[in-house]
Amino acid sequence: MNSSSPAQKSNASQAVYLVLCVLGTALPLWYFVPFLLHNGLNLPLFVHQLFANQISSFFAMDVLVSVITLWSFVRRDKDRPKGWISALPLAASLIVGGSLGWPLYLYLRDARKTE
Repeated sequence: MNSSSPAQKSNASQAVYLVLCVLGTALPLWYFVPFLLHNGLNLPLFVHQLFANQISSFFAMDVLVSVITLWSFVRRDKDRPKGWISALPLAASLIVGGSLGWPLYLYLRDARKTE
């Protein structure tokens, strides 16, 4: 029999979400920062390389749809964090991507439920 309380399960979930936030930030930036240092904020080159082939286009579209889904979900979620804090995952999805936006949102949502 599992003797974990709901609070313990929530704390474990929050720890997983925080690890995913770190990974979701570090891994994409591991590749983006060298591009930025070498090319600056060259948006035409960025878009050209982003859609350079079918595989990179596949991943670009996957991320785009995931971020649009995040924005739609945050807007409609009745359990979302209240106030300006609900905008943090939206900003994170613009700055880094869905790999940070989604786990950050889930962390904030879970933390709000345990208040």
